[in-house]
Amino acid sequence: MMYIHFPLSLRNVEDLLHERGVEVSHETVRFWWHRFGPLFASEIRKRRFEGMRSSRWRWHLDEVFVKINGERHYLWRAVDHEGEVLESFVTKTRDKKAALKFLKKSLKRHGRAEEIVTDRLRSYGAALDDLGIRDRQETGRWANNRAENSHQPFRRRERAMRRFRRMRTLQLFAAVHASVHNLFNQERNLSSRTIFKQNRAAALDEWRGLCAE
Repeated sequence: MMYIHFPLSLRNVEDLLHERGVEVSHETVRFWWHRFGPLFASEIRKRRFEGMRSSRWRWHLDEVFVKINGERHYLWRAVDHEGEVLESFVTKTRDKKAALKFLKKSLKRHGRAEEIVTDRLRSYGAALDDLGIRDRQETGRWANNRAENSHQPFRRRERAMRRFRRMRTLQLFAAVHASVHNLFNQERNLSSRTIFKQNRAAALDEWRGLCAE
């Protein structure tokens, strides 16, 4: 949880655990997140999106570039109207083919949204045309701020990790990070201190439940 949720390096986590009396190597921490991160992420997604019909109201789609060994790749993300990251997908290009593959994956897992907000990248329009849902697309200068803001936690983690070396590692980490972020993201500015503390405690209890299973 420390490594994925917070912008810490593997050695930062090693030092924090040492302060708590737990002696582990940073390579052990790496093994833990590779071994258990996807399992926890899968269970979090299952619990949060099973029967979550509100996520079909409005989606915000956006893509950011990520460097892998100096080569530019693209991380596509679908975010619902509440800021929940629905899907993360990595490609080498951002053409129609890549957009279509990303949309098909998102629609298959989450169903069809009533509104799909995108920027003015033409790949989105072409892919939505092929799927027959172009009429659901919305574009606007500020309409997609929800998706653009959702990239910020991932960017902080990317800087702490000093970028990625393989496309597969980026895909794996983006998916795990999205699920963990969804669990602990309470948007504290929208609730009182009392409600925020209750929600934070509930999220931590759910995480501990995953660790105990």
